[in-house]
Amino acid sequence: MEIPVKKLKNGFSLPVYGLGLWQMGGRWEVDSSKDDNEIEAIQNAIKTGVTHIDTAESYGNGHAEELLGEALNGVDRDKLIIATKVSGWNQRYDDLLRSFEASLKRIRTDYIDLYLLHRFPDAGISISETMKAMDNLVSQGVVRNIGVCNLTPNRLIEAQKHTRNKIVCNQVHYNLQYREVEAKGVLDFCQKNDILLSAWRPLQKGLLPKFPLLETMAKKYDKTAAQIAINWLISQDKVITLSKTSNPEHLKDNLGSIGWSMAKEDIEKLRKEFPDQKPVSDAVPLDYKTDVAP
Repeated sequence: MEIPVKKLKNGFSLPVYGLGLWQMGGRWEVDSSKDDNEIEAIQNAIKTGVTHIDTAESYGNGHAEELLGEALNGVDRDKLIIATKVSGWNQRYDDLLRSFEASLKRIRTDYIDLYLLHRFPDAGISISETMKAMDNLVSQGVVRNIGVCNLTPNRLIEAQKHTRNKIVCNQVHYNLQYREVEAKGVLDFCQKNDILLSAWRPLQKGLLPKFPLLETMAKKYDKTAAQIAINWLISQDKVITLSKTSNPEHLKDNLGSIGWSMAKEDIEKLRKEFPDQKPVSDAVPLDYKTDVAP
């Protein structure tokens, strides 16, 4: 299938649905026990029509990137949008450049479509130094676009001050239940500033509560609860999503969220009335205590 894209004014675009590789190849340490299955899952996603694949140097201590490199064997690389991330502790100028080169080698590619800061630089590392290194990579042509993850609006503003390249996306935890990006103005900021908001964990790792309201919507549209939850996200301006799945049937179900629309009143009903909404992420709460001044 062909997955629709959302496009920014500068021409950058991302598909509304992409494959995340978190926990493929391990969490923070290497786990090779499922390598063959994970490689097959990535290849199946590509064959199915998924073109946006998201990973990070920290996933499985680099092993997720290695699995992606294996999966790309025989694939038309130029048809894909590959995103990877540099960890907060590797964001000094020279460290970031070394991290990037290591990611290239593991993925077995000579460029990255979207290179992201996994979070704001660790304490003691200047964002100016970090963004200077990012600009260097863009000027070399080895990075096509830059983005960030888990940043508050103030930190997004600060990062943008120190780069001549547009920050095209902010990757954050967002779904029907976890609403920090709404409560803290992150979604509104991205929408007003032409930045894609990439929502990870759209189904809360398959644990999104099946409340009656969600089941009612699923019945109304003849869809599954998962399809309603994903469609609710991508129905919103500037919002796309990433989901990790190694199961072909789960992927097929997720992709069933694409190509149709809910009525605006149902989108807003889910926004306002979905029960047990959480105002702070249970995985990566955004950092406001050490937030930079506007």
